Amino acid sequence: MENEHCQVLNIWTQNLGKARKPVMVWMHGGGFTNGSSMESYAYDGKTLSEFGDVVAVSLNHRLNIIGTLDLSAYGPEYANSRHTGMADLVAALEWVRDNIEAFGGDPGNVTIFGQSGGGGKVTHLMHMPSAKGLFHKVVSQSGGAAGYRNVDMAQSIRDQQAIAAGTLKNLGFGNDIEKLKQVPYRDLLAAGTAATQALAKDTGRQFGWSVIADDQYLMREFCDWAETIPYMAGNVMCEMNGRGSEGKNEWSEKAIDERLTKAYGDKKASVVAEFKKAYPRKKIQDALFLDNTFRPGAKSAIARKLEKTKASAYNYLFTYEYPVNGGVPAFHCSEIAFVFHALSEPHIRVATGGTPSGLALQDKVSQAWVNFARTGNPSQPSLAWKPYTVADPQTMVFDTVSEVRAIQDDELLSMLPRGMRI
Repeated sequence: MENEHCQVLNIWTQNLGKARKPVMVWMHGGGFTNGSSMESYAYDGKTLSEFGDVVAVSLNHRLNIIGTLDLSAYGPEYANSRHTGMADLVAALEWVRDNIEAFGGDPGNVTIFGQSGGGGKVTHLMHMPSAKGLFHKVVSQSGGAAGYRNVDMAQSIRDQQAIAAGTLKNLGFGNDIEKLKQVPYRDLLAAGTAATQALAKDTGRQFGWSVIADDQYLMREFCDWAETIPYMAGNVMCEMNGRGSEGKNEWSEKAIDERLTKAYGDKKASVVAEFKKAYPRKKIQDALFLDNTFRPGAKSAIARKLEKTKASAYNYLFTYEYPVNGGVPAFHCSEIAFVFHALSEPHIRVATGGTPSGLALQDKVSQAWVNFARTGNPSQPSLAWKPYTVADPQTMVFDTVSEVRAIQDDELLSMLPRGMRI
């Protein structure tokens, strides 16, 4: 957002007054750098509220430099300045707790869910003492792991403070941070971006507008109260690795073999064998586009959550291929419209093909999210869903044929290089 006055809630409901419906609070993607609650047609909570008979909420919060700039070196009043964006999320959830009953919602049954950066945000909130009691279930979609345990916290703080000092220097303010309040957003962002780039050049490390742990406002470990929070995490099959998939379903066997050889070399036979075991319903060429970042991240986050828990955890994998343009593999964000039950929206209907199989799948996906929000269990009469454990990694595969099964894919993932492979 380009303005600090961006803390806005959007609410969709089927009832006003004390109906006490489940509340589903959506946190948008874009990391802590960009995005908004209105950037996608799929974010319209109307369809989710109508289909699931829930109160749907989305929100905006401060991002990038105005959400993470660490001014803690300039006085105790700025001790938590590195977490202003996360503080906005807490404030939004406090508002929901105090006011959502008037919109038909149950403040004692709040689910937070988000995708990509939003998936990270909902997991981060389980690391924050100030968020205790504000939500009761969590769904992280392509959100990555809770990776704070082994970070060098002191170094992270020094880095962020160095970026703040560089920002002030670039603006010519010295230590007079009061002047920051009057700086136009784009000027502030430009000065901060230059500061991050300078620090990256000096240290040989990369920096961005990220949220760090300080064991005060945001803990490195999950808070003790997170033990009682049911958790669902998963991702889509190809995420950001679909480049080069055009026409893949028309490739000849020779062309497929050549591509597999180019991608995996002497590991080709092993990759193909492991892929067939993990994804028996997919085509062999899909192994070329399989994600090897978000899937390990989701599994890692669940494993960390299960170390100390009194609640179940669930894992999913969305593998549905959009039947347009010759077949589009499941890409980053492709499941969101299904969660929101939004495939009838005209733009989304065109993008997803509007087929009976897609419309049937959105019923299953959206119902799973709604059931999880309602009871903490995403199962439905036609689609039972077993909890995930490290020893028995039960995963719900959402596709034209949806099923839950133990996917043993550690060996497969260990053979795949990171990044693009075409």
